[in-house]
Amino acid sequence: MEKIHDSATPTPGQQVITACAFIHREVNGVHKVFMAKRADTKKFLPGIYELPGGHIDYGEDTRDGLVREVQEEFGVDVRLGDPFAVFTYLNEVKGSHSIEVIYFAQLTDPKAEIQANPEDHSSYGWFSEEELPQTFVSEKDIEDDEVKAIYKGFALLAGDSIDFGKVKLTRGDNR
Repeated sequence: MEKIHDSATPTPGQQVITACAFIHREVNGVHKVFMAKRADTKKFLPGIYELPGGHIDYGEDTRDGLVREVQEEFGVDVRLGDPFAVFTYLNEVKGSHSIEVIYFAQLTDPKAEIQANPEDHSSYGWFSEEELPQTFVSEKDIEDDEVKAIYKGFALLAGDSIDFGKVKLTRGDNR
């Protein structure tokens, strides 16, 4: 059976799991993230810059599915780190509710040639935190959950601590 990885295939009333890779590298002391622009022919979010990733197949491990998606869409392999953001959204094209998990990642071969699948993405680039606004279609993009997660990724790379909630545990505390 052929697998269909399409953000426009109807799945009314279903929950869908997606995963994205915050592929990062340091260039001359500046952290950069890899982002790709969705093809204008896409029904869901055409022309929008996004982190690479996609739908996880039924029964598929999230990490394995993310590695597969990056390979399919860009012809490169990634090494995944920890997940650092999770959010949900409604895909009105599919009629589904998506749960998206974002992982830190790096290319397994930093010199690998990235080849975007033109059916999926029209262009791509490496962006610093300061360059992110040039990827926005409108000012409201700053409120998008994935954009917020990208900024969180940069903050964590810069040394910000992870939010463990309001309860602070001390050594030996068994709460």
